[in-house]
Amino acid sequence: MIMKKIIKYLIRKFYTSKAKRIVAQYGESLRVNRNSIFTFNTIIGNNCHFNGMNVLGGGKVLFGDNFHSGPGCMIITSYHNYHGDSIPYDATFINKDVLIGDNVWIGARVIILGGVTIGEGAIVQAGSVVVNDIPALSIAGGHPAKVFSHRDPEHYSEKKSLKKFH
Repeated sequence: MIMKKIIKYLIRKFYTSKAKRIVAQYGESLRVNRNSIFTFNTIIGNNCHFNGMNVLGGGKVLFGDNFHSGPGCMIITSYHNYHGDSIPYDATFINKDVLIGDNVWIGARVIILGGVTIGEGAIVQAGSVVVNDIPALSIAGGHPAKVFSHRDPEHYSEKKSLKKFH
């Protein structure tokens, strides 16, 4: 039991330190629990937890404070240029930024495409593909991800004002 905890701690320390060497900026209490890939265009807020995130492409990615992700997530910020000199696409890329607000929870194996903003307090269901913006306090899922519910704004505001962050 103790050995398991030590191994888990060492793995987290390794992946967290790897992320800190790559990202443009990170806040306090960063925790990377599983292998994750970030780009030099990634900015991470305070108290963020990653359990296997792959950020790919040349666009910027901004994670707000208190972000949590499940395993196997991916953010793709670059697209092949299919309007260029060749078909099906040419050698250039189109980069689009991704903005993720504070207190967002992304479930396992979610894919987020470039140009998307996920609003504060949103939850994205496991296995979803996010191709459009998700408004604040929304709960979304599916392919493509669609809003199907909302968080209780009063409950959310109360917990936020009390600084009850996981």
